[in-house]
Amino acid sequence: MIFKPLSPPVRRLIACAGVVVFLCVYVALVSNIAGHLPDNKLVELLYYGLAGILWGIPIIPIISWSENYQTKNRR
Repeated sequence: MIFKPLSPPVRRLIACAGVVVFLCVYVALVSNIAGHLPDNKLVELLYYGLAGILWGIPIIPIISWSENYQTKNRR
């Protein structure tokens, strides 16, 4: 079976839905883990600082996939 490549708007829509779902799950996990942290402001600062930065790492492949829609020209 030969599948037709997805059009750019469809890829972006799928990526957008994936990002929203991922962020909902990520925020729930970060909030749940934060409830188990020791009552120390420095620990909380480091935890939320890292959590605020690290969410972008899994998002990069989703965004790259959604924008890499040009197919290679076959000879």
